[in-house]
Amino acid sequence: MRYNKYLKWFAVASTVGMLLILLGGALVTKTDSGMGCGRHWPGCNGQLIPDEITPEVLIEFSHRLVTGAVGIFIVILAVWSWKAMGHIRETKFLASMAVFFLVLQALIGAAQVLWGQGDFILALHFGISLISFASVLLLTLLIFEVDKKFDADTLHIGLKMKWHTIGVSVYSYIVVYTGALVRHTESGLACGEWPLCRNDVFELPRNLFEWVQMSHRVAAAIIIIWLAIIMVHAIRNYKDQRVIYWGWIIAFIIVALQATTGMLVVLTKLNLYIALLHSLFITLLFGLLTYMILLVSRSRLKK
Repeated sequence: MRYNKYLKWFAVASTVGMLLILLGGALVTKTDSGMGCGRHWPGCNGQLIPDEITPEVLIEFSHRLVTGAVGIFIVILAVWSWKAMGHIRETKFLASMAVFFLVLQALIGAAQVLWGQGDFILALHFGISLISFASVLLLTLLIFEVDKKFDADTLHIGLKMKWHTIGVSVYSYIVVYTGALVRHTESGLACGEWPLCRNDVFELPRNLFEWVQMSHRVAAAIIIIWLAIIMVHAIRNYKDQRVIYWGWIIAFIIVALQATTGMLVVLTKLNLYIALLHSLFITLLFGLLTYMILLVSRSRLKK
């Protein structure tokens, strides 16, 4: 069955919109614009539309508008895809996940504005948005039937690769959380050097901010090594299955770019554009990893 072309384009628009929400949220945090509208939600500084526009107000209010508009898109996409392709086993689950986590991240954002939240709770905000983004992305891929294009139902993936895929995907969420914690605890420059906090390799971090920064660096190093191992395994054993072969090569390239931008964020003293690229790469990586999980769930066990 070839699905309505309008549904396909609507799904693409929704995916791009979710990406804008993620980057917009990162921009709000990195520019300290979270209180640009004061303790008012959904209005801004006591008004429906603010009449005094500062950079902080513009960033925060624009983020709210984009989130609201995209939220409507996601609900429509969820209902539309549910009706059009509800017979595909993942459709209803992904549609529900997309809406649920979009609403959840919006509520956490609203709670932060109205009452304030601790840094460890706020760090969950980006991760929750990532789950919603991944759900919309996978729903879009299903609509385009990318899985059939790459013969996902006939893939044969070994048990070792399956466990690697699930393990590194779950672990990537820990990396995301530690990175968000660096941002929300303002620990980005706690360690001015790279890759170590100081020149002495045996010296432990001296305070909470250094512990947060170094914990993220260690977590990032582990996922780089892990993805390198998976890539080598894919190159050696999955040359005949191009989606697996190229999927893990691309995953390693993305994580390498993410690590590079992470290093540059420190060395450039939190350059905004590099920091946003850093957020973009982890978003793309998480989306790709969830797609690999989808392929694993549809594949047959390789003997």
